[in-house]
Amino acid sequence: MIEGGSSRNYIETKKLMYSDEATWSLLMEKLITVLVGFAQQQVEAGADVIQIFDSWAGALSVTDYSQYCLTPTTELVRRIQALGVPVIYFGVDTASLLPTMRQTGADVIGLDWRIPLDLGWKAIGEGCAVQGNLDPITLFAPEDVLQSRVREILTAANKRPGHIFNLGHGIVPGTPVDNVINVVNWVKEFGTQ
Repeated sequence: MIEGGSSRNYIETKKLMYSDEATWSLLMEKLITVLVGFAQQQVEAGADVIQIFDSWAGALSVTDYSQYCLTPTTELVRRIQALGVPVIYFGVDTASLLPTMRQTGADVIGLDWRIPLDLGWKAIGEGCAVQGNLDPITLFAPEDVLQSRVREILTAANKRPGHIFNLGHGIVPGTPVDNVINVVNWVKEFGTQ
């Protein structure tokens, strides 16, 4: 939207964010309006929960996230919750931001695979559920490695209420479907042990 394509450093986005507060605020307002409208359509179509996928939050320092993104993201979360559904808030590479992301009031915070589940949950604090956090590339691993990682996550969750087992990001092209099926079966099996 601002970079004109994919970006690793978000130079143009950060330049705008740092230098033009009025434009940044207007952009945030427009994004909130569009995203809430889209979420409302999803809820009307039967969605029971909405996940906000923050694709670039991990590129920000805690200070920048707090100053430029926390308030609009909190507004987005609250407006979606007002539609009558819980909100999952997920960002990639956001381990340092987890306590601040919790301030949005989201019902669930998604964890990527870069932080152990128990440490991520501790950083978020009591009273908030978590989702995650199997590395999606582990789905390409041999069965014994994959099974070990699933057990590791479930052991860290320790049957504590509020854990949604999930990948720590999306499935990538070429992922072996049988491994996805195995993970689902193992979660069901190990989750009851």
